[in-house]
Amino acid sequence: MIVTIAIDTLYSPSPTAKLSSLDFYVQKAQEIAGEGHDVVLTGAGPVWLYLKVAHALHGKARKLIYRSPVTGDVVIFDHSPD
Repeated sequence: MIVTIAIDTLYSPSPTAKLSSLDFYVQKAQEIAGEGHDVVLTGAGPVWLYLKVAHALHGKARKLIYRSPVTGDVVIFDHSPD
């Protein structure tokens, strides 16, 4: 199963992410990702939020991919036995 998380939805409807809400964003991302799925992170957002979410999903997601129109898919980690 592939789960896509648009980073900007974690702090929506606010136009900007707030460092003071970081724990809430991480919890929300973990709930969306679930356990053992392939997860795609995409969308507008600050680098610090991408990094924190990626770190929080390590050990929970089977595979983590960063997706952007510029880079396409970039595998951050892949723990699948395939």
